[in-house]
Parts: sequence; structure tokens; C-alpha cells
Amino acid sequence: MNLIASPIACKVNNVFIHVSNLEKSVEWYSKLLGIPFQKDHVSSPVYNIPVSGDTGLTLDDHTFDPGFKLNPSNHVLFNFFVKDIDEAYKFIKNHGITVVREIERIGDFAYFNFQDLDGNVLMICNC
Repeated sequence: MNLIASPIACKVNNVFIHVSNLEKSVEWYSKLLGIPFQKDHVSSPVYNIPVSGDTGLTLDDHTFDPGFKLNPSNHVLFNFFVKDIDEAYKFIKNHGITVVREIERIGDFAYFNFQDLDGNVLMICNC
């Protein structure tokens, strides 16, 4: 394979999720991911969710962009990894989170889609 010189790294650095209420969204994602919610650490316009790995996750309420209109994505923005898809599905359902696509199984691979507070579609998968 021939490489082309580029100043852009071949790496996803951060994922932004646009939200309507930063504090409620931080609390929701904190519960989803099992991390402590510290209200006093939430300050508009953005909040960086502490995730493992190289790619960051930032919630953005666009406080400094008064013309911004939130249009939630009805397509999957990204996925969260789980070891046990059935356990994760029960967790989502038990917390009253809307599932928009039931578990799909393709061999050992399985996933399902759900919505955050603003209606953005996210995925959980085991690979």
C-alpha cells in the first residue's frame, strides 16, 4: 500500500454529542456508563465524559452559539463496547431508555441501538 503524506493523523480524536441540557445529559451519560456524576464539575458549553481509550467523548450544549438548532441524529453516532450484550440490554431497558433497534445477532457479533435524552441514536455492541 502506498502511503500519502498528510498532516492529518489517521486517528479519531474526539466524538461530540450535541445536547439540549448539559447538566441533565451529563447525569444521564454518567448513569449509563456507571461513573460518578459531579454536578459542580458541569460547566457550559461542553463537558468531557471520562472514557478509557484514545478517543474522547464530549457533550456540547452550544451555549455560545445562539443560532444553533439541535437536530438529533437518527443514525448511529458511535457505539459503546460491552462484553455481555444481554446484560447491557437489560440495563438499558431497566433504566427506561428507549431502544430503537432490538438486539441483532450475526454469529458471535451482536448489537442494538438506543436513544439518549435528546433522541440521538447510539449503539451498544460486543465487538
